[in-house]
Amino acid sequence: MGLHHASDAADQSILRRSTGWQVPLSLAAFSALTALGGPGAQQQLRYDRTRIADGELWRLVTGHFAHLGMTHLTLNIAGLAVVWLLVGAGHSLLNWIFVIASSLAVIDLCFWFLDPGLSWYVGMSGLLHALLVAGIVTRFPVAKGESLALAALIAGKIAWEQLAGPLPGSEISAGGAVVVNAHLYGAIAGILAAGVLHVITPRRVSI
Repeated sequence: MGLHHASDAADQSILRRSTGWQVPLSLAAFSALTALGGPGAQQQLRYDRTRIADGELWRLVTGHFAHLGMTHLTLNIAGLAVVWLLVGAGHSLLNWIFVIASSLAVIDLCFWFLDPGLSWYVGMSGLLHALLVAGIVTRFPVAKGESLALAALIAGKIAWEQLAGPLPGSEISAGGAVVVNAHLYGAIAGILAAGVLHVITPRRVSI
C-alpha cells in the first residue's frame, strides 16, 4: 500500500498533475501573437536595455517571446516542441510555471548585470535551454542514461558557443546574430529552478 504526504484531493488538482501540452501551446501562442504586429511590434516588445532603464519593464518578459521574423519564430516553436517531447512530463503544470517565471528572471538579471553591452535581444532560445535543463535535472533519478546523454549534448553545445561562437549555420537560420550567452544563462536558470523545486516540493513515501 502507499502512504502519501499530500492528500488525494490535492493530487487531483490540475496544477499538480503532470502537464500535457498546455505550457508549450501557451508559449507558442503568445509568441505568435507578438509576431502579428510585425517589425513595429518587435521594436516595442524586445528586451531593450535603454528602454528598460527608462521604465518599460514589460520588455523583461515580452523580449523572450518577440522574434526577428517568421523563420526565427518557427525555429523556436519547433525547438519548444522538441524540448517538450524530451522532458515535458518531468514537472507538474505548477512547477513548469515556476520554472518559466524564475528562469526569465534569472536570464534577465544575467543580461542586466553580466552583459551590460547587450543593447537588445529577442527570442525564446534562453528560455528553451532553461526548460530543457530543468527537465533533465528533474528526470535524472528515473532516466539516468537519457539524462546524462542530453546533459552532455547541452554542455558540449554551450562550451562550443562560449569558446568558438554560435554553431555553424545558426545565425543564417535565425536571420540575425545569436546571443550565445542567453543559452548559458538559460542553462544556469534551469539548474537553479530544478534545485529549488527539489527542495520545496513535498516528497511521497510509498510502502
